Amino acid sequence: MREPRTVYYSDELNDDFAGTKIETRQIGADYPYVRKNPLWSVAEAIMYRGFATPLVFLIGKLVYGLKIKNRRALRRLRKTGLYLYGNHTQSFMDAAIPTLAAFPRKTYIVANPDAVSIKGIVTLVQMFGGIPIPTSVKALPVFRETLSRRVGQRRAVALYPESHIWPWYTGIRPFGDAAFAYPVRDGAPCVAFTTTYRRRKIFKNGKPLLTVTLSEPFYPDPSLPRQEARGDLRDRVHAFMCETASAPGNYEYIKYIKKED
Repeated sequence: MREPRTVYYSDELNDDFAGTKIETRQIGADYPYVRKNPLWSVAEAIMYRGFATPLVFLIGKLVYGLKIKNRRALRRLRKTGLYLYGNHTQSFMDAAIPTLAAFPRKTYIVANPDAVSIKGIVTLVQMFGGIPIPTSVKALPVFRETLSRRVGQRRAVALYPESHIWPWYTGIRPFGDAAFAYPVRDGAPCVAFTTTYRRRKIFKNGKPLLTVTLSEPFYPDPSLPRQEARGDLRDRVHAFMCETASAPGNYEYIKYIKKED
């Protein structure tokens, strides 16, 4: 039986094992978060519906054996936009999973600026729903307004509050409540999702297959002050993720061990 590869970490909050080294683009107030050109809208719809969605569906099924559980939780939210929160354990598939889970509604993914830092792909990333986190304080109001606008259009906005990628990790790392300010401000529901792993029945030593489990909707508590409501939402989402990740059968392909001081 294959022993999992070991990776050592020192900081659960800040260590990143994505393995990418990109000169990060600065995202300022001039970044085009919203494009109002009608031709852009047509091209975006064609690329998103006609190219990206079928492609990620095929890759998810054929390469990763993707299974999504409890999609009915999103179907019950057809009349409203929502926020999605997931554990960050993949690179490509973490961009694809929210798109497939929320289909047929369009999903926007809040991403690290690295996602738009490679020359020549900025337009594609935008068309596929990527929304980069700003690096300038001046850009924050536009960024926040963009998220609210998308939710107001009954779209889904996906965030990964763990921030950094730990490939194939089977646990849930601690995360703050900053990302939960958006549903509190907008009075919008949020749904958590947890990616867990299944060992292959054939080629058992290969990379695991993916299972994604969606929670029932969580709503901000209107009786709480905003800061407390953020923490309350974070606690409920984190608890769901931990419970789901600790269920039997979550296959450990890579073992993460904390370095000794």
